[in-house]
Amino acid sequence: MTLILLNKPFGVLCQFTDRAGRPTLADHVPVPGVYPAGRLDHDSEGLVLLTDDGALQSRLAEPRHGAEKVYWAQVEGTPDPEALERLRRGILLKDARTRPARVTRIAEPPGLWPREPPIRYRAAIPTSWIEIGLREGRNRQVRRMTAAVGYPTLRLIRVAVGPYSLGDLRPGQWREVAP
Repeated sequence: MTLILLNKPFGVLCQFTDRAGRPTLADHVPVPGVYPAGRLDHDSEGLVLLTDDGALQSRLAEPRHGAEKVYWAQVEGTPDPEALERLRRGILLKDARTRPARVTRIAEPPGLWPREPPIRYRAAIPTSWIEIGLREGRNRQVRRMTAAVGYPTLRLIRVAVGPYSLGDLRPGQWREVAP
């Protein structure tokens, strides 16, 4: 059984092939027979787990198994306590209400790598960071949640899935771990 932790760079598709020639996981992980346990959008960064074990893939990716996924989100503005509480309780999105989430304001994470390309910078609008822990994984969920409370996500980094964390992996780096 193989389990690989990858720090997926911004702009990389969370798949191994792309007919349009865009960057994919194959550009970073030359290990045959592994598949992502869950996905990250091409404009999100951070931890992607890859495995060749279908049962492990299901335990890590399927919401019914309850593995928490932890994200650092750089948002436009500084969320007030009411917005943070709304995120914690769950947000009504177009497709349904989200489950309650663990949400905390955090300082800019130390040792964070620069994003290429950088996020847009506007001197008149500050940015801040929040940590969000989810036990579900809808399409673009964190971005949709923060936008719904008035603080759009500018940069999104997944830092943990269940017991596995990004650690000191830099963008494009990966390591194999014991499942």
